[in-house]
Amino acid sequence: MSQPYDWSRFSVRIDIKASKESVYEAWTSQEMLELWFLRLAEFTAPDGEVRGRFDRIAQGDRYKWLWHGYADDTAEYGEILEANGSDLLRFRFGPAGTCTVRCLEEEGEQVVELVQEDIPTDDRGMHRFHVGCKTGWTFYLANLKSLLEGGIDLRNQNERLRNMINS
Repeated sequence: MSQPYDWSRFSVRIDIKASKESVYEAWTSQEMLELWFLRLAEFTAPDGEVRGRFDRIAQGDRYKWLWHGYADDTAEYGEILEANGSDLLRFRFGPAGTCTVRCLEEEGEQVVELVQEDIPTDDRGMHRFHVGCKTGWTFYLANLKSLLEGGIDLRNQNERLRNMINS
């Protein structure tokens, strides 16, 4: 008999031909996150100071994120739970749960693994956060790979185009 599907978590992984340092760096500053993921990635330190565009994020920082293709009222707010400076980042992803990003080496390849867990398992959580976030992370990890390996940004940045898989 098969196990029931676990709607409270998922994992997405991708190999990237780049150094672990480059991959980790892509997740840890406003400047880098805006190159492959977000329209705005603003971080505020625990003392209330807004971090600079090139400052490394740290545990306890709070963030405001905006995406291309979505209005400003679709902001996501959360907190950096852990940032070890080399291969692990954890953050609270608003009401959608907690995300853990790991930079791993497997079979001589650099692998990025994102696990999202503590996803609410009501209808909204299963559809919006499990299915929706997994779809989104799949695209954004592919975009990170595209940028780090070939310099091509796959995101739709035309805000008049709606319901695009790449925004």
